[in-house]
Amino acid sequence: MPDAARIYLDHAATTPMLPQAVTAMTEGMMRWANPSSPHADGRAARAMLEDARARIGKALGWSGHIIFTSGASEAIAIALTRNIADRIVTSPVEHDAVLRVTPGAKRLAVGADGVVVPDASDAAVQAIQHVNNETGVIQPLAAIPHLFADCAQSAGKLPLPDADMIAISAHKFGGPPGIGALLVKDLTQLRPSGGQEQGYRAGTENLPAVLAMAAALESPRDWMDAAARLRADLDAAITDAGGEVVAADSHRIATIASYRMPGISARAQLIRFDMAGISVSAGSACSSGTLKASHVLTAMGWDAAAAGEVVRVSFGPHTGADDIARFMAAWKAIRG
Repeated sequence: MPDAARIYLDHAATTPMLPQAVTAMTEGMMRWANPSSPHADGRAARAMLEDARARIGKALGWSGHIIFTSGASEAIAIALTRNIADRIVTSPVEHDAVLRVTPGAKRLAVGADGVVVPDASDAAVQAIQHVNNETGVIQPLAAIPHLFADCAQSAGKLPLPDADMIAISAHKFGGPPGIGALLVKDLTQLRPSGGQEQGYRAGTENLPAVLAMAAALESPRDWMDAAARLRADLDAAITDAGGEVVAADSHRIATIASYRMPGISARAQLIRFDMAGISVSAGSACSSGTLKASHVLTAMGWDAAAAGEVVRVSFGPHTGADDIARFMAAWKAIRG
């Protein structure tokens, strides 16, 4: 868990492991056999792995195939680089993990509200993020053919969209880092690579992490309504204090919000918030210690100066009203 003296409001980057996941992972570490080994120990490990796979599918409401990966980034790479489709189109507000593996791809239009405009007539695979990791905007993904959805920020919090393939990452919903999955309706849409996971992902399966991911997904999500109220309260407080809520009128997930503090750079804000004992992140990506303009905000029509004044606040199961009050006090102190 985070330091009790600090306030952690960066759950969209990673969230602490749930106690249930820690227990499951600890128990899994005692199951040291390779699930691919044919002997009794290996068969026992395989049985636990497949049981966890079934539990994950049930928790997510997914009846298709589940390929375990090291996280959403690897799941995205498998889905988009080994897809048999002739073309892949995506949007300019996707996570860097999508943009890196789709150079030169057609980019769908996106509005000032952060909502992507899919092309229902396009026969290409459309790679669209379910929940944007910077703005929290929930994309309307119903009835999109040939859909690959990056659900790193929504899995375990919202019902999954109806998609042909979905990427998830355990450390976003209380599981451990280094484990995720690619959910696939029809494996014939992917070129196999050999090895484990039905020939679609090589490497010994990480049984302890898989067990922890299953336990995290089975944990209660009864805190989301409280998060929605906190986010709404913070939106209102930011607006009243002269700030700007990114995509304020869009349908957004309860756990992510981005705010602009006019006249104060995101870099300066991060330093001041950190000094105040509050962990948040920039609305722009961090690369080699330098902030670069957010491609998400740029695609939404923000100019570089305004985009450079945005920070992201993201909530977890233990975020409370006192945390939001302390954040707002710091925000007002920084604004002056």
